[in-house]
Amino acid sequence: MEFEELVKIRQSDRKYSPLPVEKEKLMKCLEAARLSPSACNSQPWKFVVVDSRQLLSQLADAACGTGMNKFAWQVPVIVAVVLEKMNVTARIGSMLKGKDYSMMDLGMAVEHFCLQAADLGLGTCIMGWFNEKKVAELLGVPRSKRIPLLISVGYPDAPTRQKVRKPLEEISSWNKY
Repeated sequence: MEFEELVKIRQSDRKYSPLPVEKEKLMKCLEAARLSPSACNSQPWKFVVVDSRQLLSQLADAACGTGMNKFAWQVPVIVAVVLEKMNVTARIGSMLKGKDYSMMDLGMAVEHFCLQAADLGLGTCIMGWFNEKKVAELLGVPRSKRIPLLISVGYPDAPTRQKVRKPLEEISSWNKY
């Protein structure tokens, strides 16, 4: 698939078919995330793939408890994105520049994951509003770690929506602000 087409079809899917997701496809998504760039090659991430029905039900509780993400009840796979420690060079750079490079790195890795999923015919939705403490307990993530994002993964059961975006002129300029 051409990149431009891939970007057009990737969306936040909130309705999924009950079909299971093949492990091979999930491995390709993980590999795409693994190859993502990061500050000073820090790679500050770990992806915890959950496909156990019982655990998915408990994760859905954690994702839906706030009134958000009600679609999580029907998702065949949820991936928890754990923020790992940056290497020393990236940490120093973050401190000196006042920028959280690890969160930028996570964003790139997650989007690599989601674009690969779209290329394989899978739908995803990146979730940031959930009970992080409960998710960490369910997955055995140490208390010293953060879980900034969850990704739902499955076969979409709704058509690709028309994208509503600001015009290019509003979000870009040349040579000055």
